[in-house]
Amino acid sequence: MKANVGFVDMFIRLFAGMTLIGMAIAGVIGPWGYIGVIPLVTGLMKWCPVYSILGISSKGEESAEGKH
Repeated sequence: MKANVGFVDMFIRLFAGMTLIGMAIAGVIGPWGYIGVIPLVTGLMKWCPVYSILGISSKGEESAEGKH
């Protein structure tokens, strides 16, 4: 699995996931809030299966130092 989630995307996923899970635990929203596990896990792994299928990446270009 090659990382395809950039820093800003990762931050948004982590924030959204924790917010949804926190709201579900607090009873503010129903149990559907536990769907926040998905963005939380994809943010922690820095890999999104949907991005892989679509061939996109929010991660910046690799540096030219390692390329020949």
